[in-house]
Amino acid sequence: YDSKCVFCRIARREETGTALLPCQYEDLVCFRDIRPGAPHHYLVVPVEHMGNCKTLKPEHIPVVKKMMEVGKAVLQRNNFNDLNDVRMGFHWPPFCSISHLHLHVLAPASQLGFLSRLIYRINSYWFIT
Repeated sequence: YDSKCVFCRIARREETGTALLPCQYEDLVCFRDIRPGAPHHYLVVPVEHMGNCKTLKPEHIPVVKKMMEVGKAVLQRNNFNDLNDVRMGFHWPPFCSISHLHLHVLAPASQLGFLSRLIYRINSYWFIT
């Protein structure tokens, strides 16, 4: 836990202004992005403080898979079922504003605006899927 990390505080329910969405795993939280890039834009975050995506190792694959599973579930609970029109990924450092691992879940990807298409561009120098 890092008390200076906003995602750590959100995960511990210390940021009362951020509503957590239902999540099937106790070690992950999910909430809406404060600057949505699409009609549905959620962040899936481990409760335990983890560094950015560059710190991931092979043993983190199950955590990332669970994060993606949570992302799909929150979309479906919010009546978005076209999972072929979804963009999920991580910002590559130094392009991530918070260095606590967080998965962006955006949908419908086909409705991303011009700027969002750049910011969340598939497998670019700054965003990896």
